[in-house]
Amino acid sequence: MRDIIINLLIIASGVCWSIVYIASIRTGFKQKTYCMPIFALGLNIVWEGMYSCIRLFLRHDLGVQTFANMAWFCLDIFILVTWFKYGKEECKTETEKKWFIPWSIIVLASCVALQVLFAVEFGDVEGEKYSAYVQNVAMSVAYLYMLNRRRSSKGQTMTIAVCKCIGTLTPTIFGTMEGNMFILVTGVICFVLDLLYIYFLHGVQKKEQDLSLIHI
Repeated sequence: MRDIIINLLIIASGVCWSIVYIASIRTGFKQKTYCMPIFALGLNIVWEGMYSCIRLFLRHDLGVQTFANMAWFCLDIFILVTWFKYGKEECKTETEKKWFIPWSIIVLASCVALQVLFAVEFGDVEGEKYSAYVQNVAMSVAYLYMLNRRRSSKGQTMTIAVCKCIGTLTPTIFGTMEGNMFILVTGVICFVLDLLYIYFLHGVQKKEQDLSLIHI
């Protein structure tokens, strides 16, 4: 029974994160914007690419998680395209525009360094697990910052917000069943931050809807 529950949680997480990526790509190109902050995207794409290679070539693991990581990595490439294609247009000053490409490269390089350090210091197995939760906390903060910076729901949908929340919550439950306190605490932090993001995004969307009704 326990194995069935664990498998269902893993599947639920995989489906939800896949929806997040697909919705981000669709919304990004449709609204001509990016839907994932660069720091969150950088940590994500590096984690997926690095551990896809580690699982495939070092562990010789042909399991579901390996192919899920590879699929997510490919999807994240399209999200990265939306960042470089539309991100500069949202820069508010000439200095921001001038530093857009260098800053993006610095962030991505920093993400590579952080993920490699996790793997070196904790080993590829523990590094994969713990870095995933640390980066999810960073992602949750980044989404809140993006919403506050934009002051609008541009590039943000309730589908992305809710699926991101569930996608992190389900493996947290799995980690808690194994008695891992690190996963429990970081997972709870993510859950609280994601609920705040859903709440604030709903408020912004409601305000935008009310304003659109006034203008009709």
